[in-house]
Amino acid sequence: MNILIVLTSHDELGSTGRKTGFWLEELAAPYYVFRDAGADLVLASPKGGEPPLDPKSNEPGFQTDATRRFEADADAKAALASTVRLDGVSQDGFDAVFYPGGHGPLWDLAEDPNSRRLIETTVRAGKPIALVCHAPGVLRHVTTEDGAPLVRDRKVTGFTNSEEDAVQLTTIVPFLVEDELTRLGGHFSKIADWQPYVVEDGLLITGQNPASSGPAAQALLDRLKKRA
Repeated sequence: MNILIVLTSHDELGSTGRKTGFWLEELAAPYYVFRDAGADLVLASPKGGEPPLDPKSNEPGFQTDATRRFEADADAKAALASTVRLDGVSQDGFDAVFYPGGHGPLWDLAEDPNSRRLIETTVRAGKPIALVCHAPGVLRHVTTEDGAPLVRDRKVTGFTNSEEDAVQLTTIVPFLVEDELTRLGGHFSKIADWQPYVVEDGLLITGQNPASSGPAAQALLDRLKKRA
């Protein structure tokens, strides 16, 4: 199995002067779900090189067994330090694609034509894709072959309005994931804040929040095993 993981390159939290990036748990938990299953992984980002880590995600209160394992894993840290440029990869050679969240993707990957192309060609090739937390917002410009929003009439989830309000960033982010997916015609569902929740609709797998990243990765892995 070959799985592509796509990370943000954006590190500015709007005009707040604070830093953002990808959320560590949302990379670390899926990384080991895939690695422990024997998958080969390639990490990519719009700018290549080491993507920015949201510093808050590595604070003690947000660390998990997976994040601690990742921080102590020299091979994992080396892979993170040398992500390939997103404009140089395609779905060819990969069996699936996974997008971790963090707030960064709302600024760059949500507007990135290379990300849009990757998602569209992955789905059209009949391969599954999973996106967690803020990453489902990356789907905002992705369309089907007939030009309709990919999420229209699909079951989806993502970081909720109440979760964004809880972290006091509702007026800072460029758009709210829940509102955007709903506007595009997605059938958005959710459960209580911060609880793991994964929604599957055909080739599209979405997770609500950081706690959903490992389960979403497992759902993607299960989908690949069924195809094998």
